[in-house]
Amino acid sequence: MQRAADAAMKTGGTVYLRGGVYSQQLKLAGTPGAAGSAARLTVASYPSETAVLDGKGLSVQDTGSLIELHDASRVTVRGLELRNYKTATSGSVPIGIYVHGAGSDIRILDNKVHDIGNTSSPKGSDLAGRDAHGIAVYGTEAPASISDLTVSGNEVYNLILGSSEALVLNGNVEKFVVENNDVHDNDNIGIDAIGFEGTSPNAKYDQARDGVIRGNRITGSTSSRNPSYGRKIPNGSYSAGGIYIDGGRDIVVERNISESNDIGIEIASEHSGRSTSGIIVRSNLVVRNALTGIAMGGYDDERGSTTGSTITGNTVAYNDTLEWGTGQLYIQFDTRDNAIRNNIFSVSGSNVLIHNEYAENTRNQVDGNLYFAPDKNEAVWTWKGKEYKGFSAYRKGSGNDADSIFADPEFVDAKSDYRLKSGSPASVSGMPDKILSAAPDLDGKPRGKSADGKPSLGAYE
Repeated sequence: MQRAADAAMKTGGTVYLRGGVYSQQLKLAGTPGAAGSAARLTVASYPSETAVLDGKGLSVQDTGSLIELHDASRVTVRGLELRNYKTATSGSVPIGIYVHGAGSDIRILDNKVHDIGNTSSPKGSDLAGRDAHGIAVYGTEAPASISDLTVSGNEVYNLILGSSEALVLNGNVEKFVVENNDVHDNDNIGIDAIGFEGTSPNAKYDQARDGVIRGNRITGSTSSRNPSYGRKIPNGSYSAGGIYIDGGRDIVVERNISESNDIGIEIASEHSGRSTSGIIVRSNLVVRNALTGIAMGGYDDERGSTTGSTITGNTVAYNDTLEWGTGQLYIQFDTRDNAIRNNIFSVSGSNVLIHNEYAENTRNQVDGNLYFAPDKNEAVWTWKGKEYKGFSAYRKGSGNDADSIFADPEFVDAKSDYRLKSGSPASVSGMPDKILSAAPDLDGKPRGKSADGKPSLGAYE
């Protein structure tokens, strides 16, 4: 493989790998063709065949990968299967596809990445150094970035991740699209866009930014079976987000399905004094996640903040399946100048809709939503540490949701189909919303096109 890729890199072109198993690694560096050339290099499975890169028996040295793109531009990796790349050595990080340095016009398309992980067992309770990724993009230079990146149509699953992520963009990564990927059954975070970790040598550029995460399906992301967390927490940890924006900025998260993870979607910052900002979360279906549906803010008072972000037109239902009281919307430490509108929130058995225990939250606008619990007298909201039972008490005490409603959204099927029945109180009853109407709903239908500009509440028109 390497010989073929090196030859094609000189002129550009496509390296087709015939179907079969390759116990090899592949490194792609630089830009194909002569200086100033518009050539690109594609490495792909031969049509109607599948080339498998199998890591069984291959050593993992420090950060190792089955396919590595370093300072690469105009490169496509398409239609390959990458599997069985594992290590039992603490501090070594196996990765399926690893993009790092700087570069542009990179396409990671329609690959299957699975059974990759770090299985080490360091002594004691601290399992630091037990990490892995399926697909990892690290912008490690400045000001040169990794830009014009597309990660699309990949299936990423059955990974042993330690404290890491299945599909991650970290550091100086900008102008990206992560779409239509199926990320499932991993033991930590599904899709993550990260900032403030020192990945880029210049703090000014050390944020994943100006990108879109859309049309993905993320299921079964849970750290509850992950020993990197379970040794420290007797009942196990439920901290794995299906989609996590941790320190990223100016990112759109839209038309995703996040189901049966620990947290459906989280927009937060783990770094004190630093903010996740300018995030738009719209037209997503977030259902049956263990801890909560959507979370925002720092997870304790030593973390960072979520600012200037909008959560609109999402269906957030039956989360908090653990019934720990974290509810459908979990507003954590230091959230400022955010808008939460045009969403459907429907309870699990805990009856908690919003849980906000911190007083360090200012100028957040919460309005134009639909809330539902089977017993309206048992519905619970906690706002700035004060608990309210019943919708009227919550609105009066919090000052939120003056134009919201409490009603059954009337899903087509509350177990499997979260579209709205004809005549649903959520139908064409939202607040006119330019951010929501700028993109279609989860089915691809236009939003807010009624005569008065009102969208339907939730992810579906």
